[in-house]
Amino acid sequence: MTPEHVAVIDVGKTNVKLALVDTYDLSEMAVVTRPNTVLEGPPYPHFDVETIWILLLDTLARFHEQHRVDAISITTHGASAALLATDGNLTAPILDYEHTGPELMANDYDALRPAFEETGSPRLPMGLNLGAQLHWQFAQDKSLCERTAAIVTYPQYWVHRLTGVLACDVSSLGCHTDLWNPFEARFSSLADHLGISDKIAPARKSTDVIGTLLPDVTARTGLNPDTQVVCGIHDSNASLFPHVMRRDPPFSVVSTGTWVIVMTVGGPQTPLDPSRDVLVNVNGLGEPVPSARFMGGREYEVVQAGQAAIYDSGVMSTVADNGPLLMPAVVPESGPFQGYAHHWIGPVPNRGSAERSAALSFYLAMMTAECLSLTGHKGTIIVEGPFATNAGYCTMLSAATACTVEIAASVTGTSQGAAMLASQTGKLTKSPNAKRINPDDCSEYETYARNWREALRDCESNKSKNQSSLK
Repeated sequence: MTPEHVAVIDVGKTNVKLALVDTYDLSEMAVVTRPNTVLEGPPYPHFDVETIWILLLDTLARFHEQHRVDAISITTHGASAALLATDGNLTAPILDYEHTGPELMANDYDALRPAFEETGSPRLPMGLNLGAQLHWQFAQDKSLCERTAAIVTYPQYWVHRLTGVLACDVSSLGCHTDLWNPFEARFSSLADHLGISDKIAPARKSTDVIGTLLPDVTARTGLNPDTQVVCGIHDSNASLFPHVMRRDPPFSVVSTGTWVIVMTVGGPQTPLDPSRDVLVNVNGLGEPVPSARFMGGREYEVVQAGQAAIYDSGVMSTVADNGPLLMPAVVPESGPFQGYAHHWIGPVPNRGSAERSAALSFYLAMMTAECLSLTGHKGTIIVEGPFATNAGYCTMLSAATACTVEIAASVTGTSQGAAMLASQTGKLTKSPNAKRINPDDCSEYETYARNWREALRDCESNKSKNQSSLK
C-alpha cells in the first residue's frame, strides 16, 4: 500500500529539516528547521548527533499526532560516515568534513586512493573525500579500525538508529568518497587498501525498504511499529530523483544550499576535469551522473556577512548596465576556480546594499553556468532549493546559458525527492503552472554575462602568468 504521508529527515550541512510530505501532490504539510551545529571537540570537530536525534524524535511524534506518519525517508549531506561498534554505538564521533586534519596525511592517502577513471571522484581538500577521513581517523587512533564493526554512510546512520539495520546507499557512496566505482556499481579498490571491505555495510538502492521501527522509537514517537523506513539518499540526488523518474533527457538539475551542485542527465558526453571539482555522482537508481559544484551558499554568506538586502528589477537592470562584477572565487578551496582570489571589478558595493545583493546573485549564476558547461549540459535547467527564489540568480542563469530555467515549486527541493523514494508517486515536475524564465526574456543581461566571461579570461591569464613566474 502506498504511504500517504512520508516524514522526510533532511540533515543538511547548515540546517536540519524535517518535512511531512503528502505523496498525492508532494506538497509539504509541515516543515521544521533548525541549525545544524558542529561541536569543536574533542577529539575533533564533529556533528551533534544527539541533539539532532532528540529533534527527530520530537518532530516525528508531533507530525504523527497532528497528521499521521506512514513512512520515513532520510536524506543527508555527503562526505560523512558513521563508525559503529558491535553494540551499534559510535566508536568515534562523526567527523565534520570541513576539518583540515586529513590534509596532514594527504601524501600518504594519495598513494592509496584509486584514479579518477575508477571512481569518478576528484581529489578534494579537507575531509571531502570520505576515504581520506577514514584514513586519517584510523591513523589518529590505532585501535579504531579494530574496534569498528560496521561503517555506514550518513543517511544510513539515522536509518540504523531507527531500525537497527546496517546499510549504505549508492548515492552517498557515489558522492566523491573514493570508495565506489560508479561505472561498475561496486566498491572500489580503496576499501581493500583501507582494510574495511569486511566492515563497510552492503550497498543498497536508495528506494529499498530497509526495515521498520525499533520498539524504543515507537514508544517515544507513537508511530506504528510497522512504519517502513527506506534506505535514504544523498541530498543533492534527492533533488535530482523526481526529475530522473519523470522527465525525458536532456536536462540538468541545480541543487542549491551550502553547496550548489549541478547534475546533468542525458547531455552529450564531455571529458570531465577533476581539477575543476567535476565528478561523477550516482543517482537514486545507481546510475552515474556527470556533476560539478561549488560552495555557493557559503559564498553567499561570506559576501553578505549577515546583511543581505532585498533588490528589485530596477536594481538588477542598473547592475546589469553598470556593474560591478564579482569575480571568483570567494571560497577558493573548491569549485571550478580553485586557487583564484576573488575581487570586485568596479566600485565595491556597500554591505547591506541592494546593489551588492544583485551583483552577488549574478556572480552565483555565472559560477553555476560555468559548472553546467563543464558537465555537458543541454536542455532545461531546474533550480531547486533556496536559490530558486532568487530572481537575479535565475534570470542571469537563463541569460548566461541561453536555456530555459524552471523554478522548482518547493524551496526545500530535497523533500519531494526523498519522499518519492517511499512512494514514487505524486503530481510533480512538468506542471504547466511551473514558473519558467526563458532566455528570450533576458536579453538585457546578456552583455553582463559576456563582460563577466571576458573578465574571467583576464583572471585566468593573470593566474597563469603568476604560476609561470613561480617556476
